[in-house]
Amino acid sequence: MNRKIDKRTLLKGAVAAFVAVPFGVRAASHAGKEHMVNIVGFAFDPPALDVQVGDTITWTNKDSAPHTASADDGSWATGTLRKNESASVVVTNGMSGDYHCKFHPSMTAQLMLGMG
Repeated sequence: MNRKIDKRTLLKGAVAAFVAVPFGVRAASHAGKEHMVNIVGFAFDPPALDVQVGDTITWTNKDSAPHTASADDGSWATGTLRKNESASVVVTNGMSGDYHCKFHPSMTAQLMLGMG
């Protein structure tokens, strides 16, 4: 079966292939994972978390006392979380990994930033 393809059909195919390549590359990159950290018993659980750029971390305060998750270098913070409140941060390039509660400095934890 010999099929004749006109220029318009050939051009549509070329444009579709050109447009599909960047989207294919994007789909293969890190999609962004969701991580949950509970604040309970005056501690972050888990105390260390492997994360990548684009991931979202959500902290939920299970204690009756207010807490924060605040980067040691001041580059990010959740703000004050009262009992059963949550806040989220999206991991970005250069984000500090060590953090603490500004009300309870002995409460510390770490984000281990991977390459993705």
